Amino acid sequence: MLLPVTALPSRGACGDLGPASRDWLDFCSAAGCKWWQILPFGPTGYGNSPYQCFSTFAGNPLWISPEDLATEGFLEQLPAVTPGDPERIDYAVAVKEKNSVLNAAWQLFNQRNDLDLQQEFAHFREQERYWLDDFALFMVIRAEHRQIPWQQWPRELRTRETQALARIREQRDQELLQICFTQWLFARQWQRLRREATDRGIGIIGDLPIFVAADAADVWAHPELFKLDAALQLQVVAGVPPDYFSSDGQLWGNPLYEWEEHTRSNFDWWVSRVRYALQLVDLVRLDHFRGFDACWEVPVGEATARKGSWEPAPGRKLLQRLQDELSELPLIAEDLGLITPTVKQLREDFHLPGMAILQFAFDTDYSNIFLPHNLQHHSVAYTGTHDNDTTRGWWQNSSRPQERRHALQYLHSNPARIVRDLVRVLLASVPALTIIPLQDLLQQDSTARINYPGRPEGNWEYRCLDDHLTSKLAEELYSLNQLYGRLAESKG
Repeated sequence: MLLPVTALPSRGACGDLGPASRDWLDFCSAAGCKWWQILPFGPTGYGNSPYQCFSTFAGNPLWISPEDLATEGFLEQLPAVTPGDPERIDYAVAVKEKNSVLNAAWQLFNQRNDLDLQQEFAHFREQERYWLDDFALFMVIRAEHRQIPWQQWPRELRTRETQALARIREQRDQELLQICFTQWLFARQWQRLRREATDRGIGIIGDLPIFVAADAADVWAHPELFKLDAALQLQVVAGVPPDYFSSDGQLWGNPLYEWEEHTRSNFDWWVSRVRYALQLVDLVRLDHFRGFDACWEVPVGEATARKGSWEPAPGRKLLQRLQDELSELPLIAEDLGLITPTVKQLREDFHLPGMAILQFAFDTDYSNIFLPHNLQHHSVAYTGTHDNDTTRGWWQNSSRPQERRHALQYLHSNPARIVRDLVRVLLASVPALTIIPLQDLLQQDSTARINYPGRPEGNWEYRCLDDHLTSKLAEELYSLNQLYGRLAESKG
């Protein structure tokens, strides 16, 4: 199943790691599902996209559960919540609510001075120092300068002058500690949920965005790893040329990598990044795998992604280093879009499963690689991803008449049961792993869509309701998993 943590039902303005997440795991277990794809876990900024985070290592504070904080003794009482639309996330309200909760938890933590918890917190800070110190500094300085991007900070902070950073550490030490404290709370709650999932035989799939946000602690702390000019400003930005999702391409705006520097450092930053992700999840989806072969670079200032160029990337050397370091590569290659023979060869040489999307299967004849009879066992198949419309929405709005005719004929279906039949044929297909967005299981229309690629606002707001996750729905999915032999698949 695919469902962002923020989309879970909860007491507050967005989903979190509390009771509803355990109810969700119970639902997945009852449905015979062995994998939960959560998408990236980082702290989001403008647009609320988990693919534009302030850190590639930090966790999203919005995921921290007030109920679990109260159970753990970090809160004396649960705060009031603001009534809102239970099916849409209001991020302004969610941030305000969560900041209030985290401030109260920090104050109580300091008042009680529990030595065991203090030691646990100190151990966490020491263990994660390699990324945590820079992240805390970044967030404190950013708050001190009215949340403007780090490229606009005063020169001494932008360039990380020793004395300037020492002043921040001295004057803002409690604020720095509080940010570290929040990350500790996230880590505690996340690892508990991970254990809960493991106990139910459920693995967790996380996403590793290939790029990091321009306004991120990673770029500020390691500018030599990115294509920046002498003033630390972006020279080029990432995107993709015109494709299925957009006739202008997608202009993501992320900085591109200075691959020569990564090669000189033997890809140490990448090793740390992937190793850390695998401490949090069981399987990592490598977003935009195509970019490990070549990246689409667009000059800064372009209004669209049309005027760009493909620039080579040392993906083979990088993956070899990861394999040497980690022994195995529990990775999924997101190989959608314009895939060249060299991209395909790179994926195959490292035995990484690719992705297949049923919504893309019906635009041509029987040779379409995404049609169920053409799928491969060593792959991961979806009805649609977080970037697609829901399957009901695709059927109603996005698919063309010839696609609809082809789908009805191929599935021997009718419009009333098309979504259910697509889910059924997905589970009946040969890929070792199949993933269904919850909205497709619920047969929801475009109002339940998670993300519109290229649209800067109005994304990532979907939430499900408690009464969506019924025992009847779980039984129906369990029956399909049983019918097509998917209950026998092991989590490993």
